[in-house]
Amino acid sequence: MAAITASMVAELRAKTDAPMMECKKALTEAEGNFDKAEEILRVKLGNKAGKAASRVTAEGVISIAIDGNTGAILETNSETDFVAKNDSFLALAKAAAELIAKSNPADVAALSALPHSQDGFGPTLEDVRKGLIGKIGENMSFRRFKRFANGGKLASYLHGTRIGVIVEYEGDEVAAKDVAMHVAAMKPVALSSKDVSADLVEKERSIASQKAAESGKPAEIIAKMVEGSVQKYLKEVSLLNQPFVKNDKQTVEQMLKEKGTTVKSFTLYVVGEGIEKKADDFAAEVAAQVAAAKQAA
Repeated sequence: MAAITASMVAELRAKTDAPMMECKKALTEAEGNFDKAEEILRVKLGNKAGKAASRVTAEGVISIAIDGNTGAILETNSETDFVAKNDSFLALAKAAAELIAKSNPADVAALSALPHSQDGFGPTLEDVRKGLIGKIGENMSFRRFKRFANGGKLASYLHGTRIGVIVEYEGDEVAAKDVAMHVAAMKPVALSSKDVSADLVEKERSIASQKAAESGKPAEIIAKMVEGSVQKYLKEVSLLNQPFVKNDKQTVEQMLKEKGTTVKSFTLYVVGEGIEKKADDFAAEVAAQVAAAKQAA
């Protein structure tokens, strides 16, 4: 059986906001598997266990470049928030997004090979990245990007530098920008209920089934409870069904219909989403240095 350490418990607590002892119990039951432990907490504690899931520890920026009906959204990562605010790092991220929109690279490797000079480094984007790593003394990387060039109109929203959204639409520009802001705030996982991935639906059904089974009610009642929970989840995570942030009396779909606007797709990037970053134990590090100093003496 996997050993459950204090750092593992602290990491799960930071992700879920669940009580420390509940995190330890869940990790023990899940034999150290974080995904399973989070699911166990969702069953026991409801939505509370998921409210901090959007917290991220990796640093960096989201950059967006739009030129007419062509655009790109890019996540560029750094080790610390300090470097994420560095002018050279920000210039690199901006230039990379513009290159994606202009040159349509197939992947990060192709992006890195594109021509670019900055801060005395070049002639490729990769040469600039490596040069800045040496100059600043911290690793940085291009993580993911998406390019839009399907002929639809594009609207975007940046919440600071950590959350970015591009919406592909037809119709009213103001309505589309409002939707981009809504996506940044409410973080839907799909455009409509039917677009939610089967994996997410099955995971939610499993959680709902486990919770409903604890009620002790007849099977036919439990089946209805599960289906009701799944349908509620689908409405909560699909963009068109969500209450519009600027007017919760209507859904996003109703607002768009009122404005004569259609959203074809959206992309939401949150810096560090899905990245696990090693948590440094400062006290342990200091203690180790003190011990090493005593031995040297």
